[in-house]
Amino acid sequence: MKKNAQLRQPTQAEIQPVLNALNAGQLGAAEASAKKMLKQFPNAFVLHNLYGNALAGQNKFKEAVEAFRKALKIDPTIAELHFNVGILLTNLNRTEEAIQSYKKTVKLKPNLVDAHYNLAIAYQNQRQFELAGKSYQKAVELEPGFYEAMANLGVVLQEQGQLVEAVDAYQRALTIQPDAQTYFNLGTALKNQGKLGDAIDAYNRALELKPDYAEVHSNIGEVLRDQGRYDESVKAYKYALSLDSELPLANYSLAVYFYDSGDLQGALEHFQRSQYADWQERSLYCLYKTGQFEAFKQGLDELKRSKDNSPFLATLAGHYAENFGTDNDYNFCKNPLDFVFHTEIPELKGDSQLLKDLLQDIETCDAEEKSQGRLHNGVQSAGNLFKRPEASFRKLAECVMQAIERYRKTFSGENCQFVRAFPKNTEFASSWYVRMRTGGHLTSHIHEEGWVSGSLYLTLPKNKQHQHEGSIELSTHGDDYPKKHDKFPTKTIAPEVGDLVMFPSSVFHRTIPFSSDEERVCIAFDLKPA
Repeated sequence: MKKNAQLRQPTQAEIQPVLNALNAGQLGAAEASAKKMLKQFPNAFVLHNLYGNALAGQNKFKEAVEAFRKALKIDPTIAELHFNVGILLTNLNRTEEAIQSYKKTVKLKPNLVDAHYNLAIAYQNQRQFELAGKSYQKAVELEPGFYEAMANLGVVLQEQGQLVEAVDAYQRALTIQPDAQTYFNLGTALKNQGKLGDAIDAYNRALELKPDYAEVHSNIGEVLRDQGRYDESVKAYKYALSLDSELPLANYSLAVYFYDSGDLQGALEHFQRSQYADWQERSLYCLYKTGQFEAFKQGLDELKRSKDNSPFLATLAGHYAENFGTDNDYNFCKNPLDFVFHTEIPELKGDSQLLKDLLQDIETCDAEEKSQGRLHNGVQSAGNLFKRPEASFRKLAECVMQAIERYRKTFSGENCQFVRAFPKNTEFASSWYVRMRTGGHLTSHIHEEGWVSGSLYLTLPKNKQHQHEGSIELSTHGDDYPKKHDKFPTKTIAPEVGDLVMFPSSVFHRTIPFSSDEERVCIAFDLKPA
């Protein structure tokens, strides 16, 4: 008889007081009544559900999850209840558990649009962008006018480097609903495609909707800089800062402008205000190049204690140690020239169809040219070349990935942070072509934002006055760093067509000018950890 009593379900009249309290917003009373009745009816699905709703309404998310899960033990087929649990778990930052609840929801009720959308957000928060994209796409298929799902689909596609598809998703979202944030995202995707004029158009559309959108003004400055319109870019940065004086990217970008223009004191001020990206290393650079060696050394020692994986810091630490004859205790990559790797891309050798396709696509693709202050008698592409839609660039990216694996294996036994923290996944932070004519060269520089940098060669000058015309020179000194002696080591490589040279991004490198009336075409890239 006792067992049968436990199985008895409450009548409608018995649960009505709980329902009345919930409907009246008397959540505490509803919680108390439901909790009391559960002692009498522990297997009553409806009471566990009502109890959970009362708890959730009071932001008692953890207790609500427990209540709903007890209800689901009684009847696990209620899709909406799994969905509610997913929402609560999301609020508790228990994202992995939330994903499992949303997956159960869509299995039970495949047409529940919001469950697909919430599942996508959870995947996106876990940086599982491919899975997020599939769930956003499902939500859009079920509800074609779902603006948020379409706009977020663009974001996760862009995160995966699928820029063409991301642009399409943003444009489709904008036909549903004009939105400043989405125009901003569209602008960044177009900029990464190298479509600088189109990017500015998208940013201007964002400003029509939100004129005081500081980040947009800052990004317009970035595009204007890439177009070589430096005075206009500075105006854009300063206007962004008039709207938000602490905006990190605008301060950082203005600092880079001063940095490249030689106003290192102005650069130092804005780097320190920005506290963005590698601002600490760039601040040290300003101190070092202006001869403030005591302040530089103090800042260097402080930063080395907290940051063991910075190629830029490795450049500064290594140069200072060589320059002043002290020990270099920064074990990122103490002897970077030992990690220069000269290999080849077999698919580019001989009568290579890939080589022909690459040169043709470089000639005809719609990537705009980017202004580069260190490049003389040459042009550089804007955007990320390896993420463009042309098949030749995608194929070359695959070939480079294989070469990077050879690079990784070659140095795998070395005991330094450069090797220990080598990017596990090949993610091209940037890639671009450089075309040079007579007298063409790049002055000495490092790639501050890379981990591994590389340059592969598609055409090279043949009529040389000396053997190293058009060669790449690598060194531990460059960029007009202050120097006390001329004993910095240098390595010069005269590549052939189809060759690839890779090196730590901390290494100074330059192109030696050539005198013949020929074109030198290479593709450069940076790889860095996610």
